[in-house]
Amino acid sequence: MDRRHFLKGGAASVVAMTLASCDLIPDSGRQDGRFRVKTSDAGRYDVVVCGGGPAGFIAAVAAARQGAKTAIVERYGFLGGMAVSGFVAPISEFAFDGKLVIGGIPWEFVQRLEAMGGAQREWPKGNVDFDVELYKLCTQRMVLEAGVDLFTHSAFIDCEMSRGRINKILISNKNGIESLEAGVFIDATGDADLAFRAGVPMQPNPDGELQPSSLCFILSDVDTETEMMRRHMHHNGLNGHSQCLPVRERLLELKAAGADIPDFGGPWFNSVMHKGNVVVNITRTAADSCDNRNFSAAECRLREDVFKFAGLLKENFPEFRKSYVSATAPQAGVRESRRILGVHTVTAEEYASGMQYDDSVSRGAHPIDLHASKGSGQVRIDLAQAAYIPYRALVSKEISNLLVAGRCISCDRRALASLRVQASCMGTGQAAGVAASICAASGTPVTEIDTAALVSELRKIGAVI
Repeated sequence: MDRRHFLKGGAASVVAMTLASCDLIPDSGRQDGRFRVKTSDAGRYDVVVCGGGPAGFIAAVAAARQGAKTAIVERYGFLGGMAVSGFVAPISEFAFDGKLVIGGIPWEFVQRLEAMGGAQREWPKGNVDFDVELYKLCTQRMVLEAGVDLFTHSAFIDCEMSRGRINKILISNKNGIESLEAGVFIDATGDADLAFRAGVPMQPNPDGELQPSSLCFILSDVDTETEMMRRHMHHNGLNGHSQCLPVRERLLELKAAGADIPDFGGPWFNSVMHKGNVVVNITRTAADSCDNRNFSAAECRLREDVFKFAGLLKENFPEFRKSYVSATAPQAGVRESRRILGVHTVTAEEYASGMQYDDSVSRGAHPIDLHASKGSGQVRIDLAQAAYIPYRALVSKEISNLLVAGRCISCDRRALASLRVQASCMGTGQAAGVAASICAASGTPVTEIDTAALVSELRKIGAVI
């Protein structure tokens, strides 16, 4: 059945790209520049997840395994999010002092990926090296095995609401503009795109500063057998600083001598499970992933910097003498953007001290790792013990059927500097998926869920809480 919707702002710009496949008609009866768009219904679900990254695909699997009819929407043609679209490696961190703190479906994913030959665990931190392509395959298998309907190559563009509820979302793909209805929605977009469009307030950012974006890349024909590379490609915490200090110090020395060297971080060299190949995380620039023009320009700068740094490594270090750029990530990695203003905001003080909450649903183990938006600086705060994340940080007061997972949960900037890493995102995704299935089945608003029952279900599937 066709329905009519009115879109404006950013949604209208996306709609413009689908003129060939949908009925887009300027409405002469309106004075606000809106369009009337013909849409088609793509399905009615218990749970719809927006975003197929580490938080999103885990959320979808968790919801579906609990019996919820589930769909997941992803703008790329594959799942895995920043892990595979940003080459963000390794998966950090599943353990604290050698003890697993994020279990259940996220850890099952690691075990399955390892069995495929696509992962290697690094103890005692529980970091996980991975093969990018096998990561994609493993996520796909788990989602499809769980019975999740997959909408890839589909961009979320807007939502339809009434009485504080999201009734449906609109997505754009080659079929045109389609709508998906659900009892409960999960925003795992990273940038809180669904929550933002639904009118959920966002965390304030008075100074406007954001952590920088980085465009990671793969160098091939690297001598990965030297002492320097063996020491710095594996982030187990036993080999000293995770940054490759010899390279960092040489680059800073060259910059001080007047060489044209852009701002950089690290550098960090990361295993991709293949001899002679390494993911390089070194570029950085100030960027706003929620501003299309700003982010487009930032990625252009970063792509230039990729080849500049590849040349510098080749010229100054024997390990890279024969190396070449074999791949750049499909997009720049995003460390910080929108975060919801939820029922509770996790502060860095709560997080670093290991504060426990009555409604704790997940954990975190990575140090607080705050990158400067300019220059090569970085602030690191080690955790006193593994952190806790409350359910209240996954929901807002405004929308009764929306949960968030991943780096857009309700937290301050410094807590985000730990919570943004993959294992933590997977943990909140698992909690959101189970919670969404419970709320969808019972018709309970997400703010009124029995958190004790939720925690009990999470523990049954292996969550460490």
